[in-house]
Amino acid sequence: MPTPGAVLKSSAPGSLITCDGQVQWAGLLMGPGTPYQITAEGFTGWEDLPGLSSSDVPRPTAHGAWPGARWAQPRIVTVTVWVLPPSGGAPADALAALLAATAPTADGDDERWLTVRLHDESLACQARVTQRTVQVDRSYARLGATRVALQWVATDPRRFEPELLTEVGGLPEPERGLGWDLAWGQRDPANPAWESLDWGVLPGSGDLVVRNEGSAPAQPVIEIVGPCVKPRLTVAATGAQLGYNISLKYGRRLVIDTAAGTVLLDGEEDVRATALSGSLPENLFALQPGTTVLRFRADWGTGDAKVLVRRRNAHW
Repeated sequence: MPTPGAVLKSSAPGSLITCDGQVQWAGLLMGPGTPYQITAEGFTGWEDLPGLSSSDVPRPTAHGAWPGARWAQPRIVTVTVWVLPPSGGAPADALAALLAATAPTADGDDERWLTVRLHDESLACQARVTQRTVQVDRSYARLGATRVALQWVATDPRRFEPELLTEVGGLPEPERGLGWDLAWGQRDPANPAWESLDWGVLPGSGDLVVRNEGSAPAQPVIEIVGPCVKPRLTVAATGAQLGYNISLKYGRRLVIDTAAGTVLLDGEEDVRATALSGSLPENLFALQPGTTVLRFRADWGTGDAKVLVRRRNAHW
């Protein structure tokens, strides 16, 4: 299962990248301007469509099969770099830094951002190093220069834009009506007093317009802030809904991480069991490419109740 909030980690992926062709992994920068030059073969698996698992069922008495759901498999990314120690530095230092950055983490399960910038566009995925081969030959023994092949596996094959986007909305606001500032008996629209009418303002609809500029579904982290009772968030076009039988007091927060499938009250208490009948499993709630209208509703709430939808544009 993905690490809770993995897609929305606070540190922006690719924060060290300054030009096209650079790659950042776990604080290590590779590519132009670094001791780690990517070979002419470049990357494999980065722009590829990941493998697809299919639940097609063969037709027992006819040709072909009944089409089933298709789900993307993990993305496998490989690259080979030349380690070229800078002049004046210790020959082994550049390789030592690379080996340290690509070593397994203490728990062995933590995925980190792998970010690649090409043609002024940076995309990142959460991955782990699964293979590393180092060519130890005469060039390395004498000069510290060598070739290193690296392989990452991203359990979530989607690639994300670095910028974290947030949309904020509230519950529907009641219609305010009109203020009739006229003396009794004044009915003529031509009367100057007509101009003093207060025609009100457009009330809050409780709807959020969220856009996913990528090509893959994006799974948001949704935060609902009280006070409200039985909050619900619904996709207007499909009716897909997340809803919870819970009363949120003023300032309390319900955080739904749709990628991790978690529902936490104030970041601690697991309240998935409060899901309303008809509410989707959290990890099936996604923002499809393009524009999605989300409707925030509750059985009761005040103007202080809010919903925040955080996500990154997702790409295959």
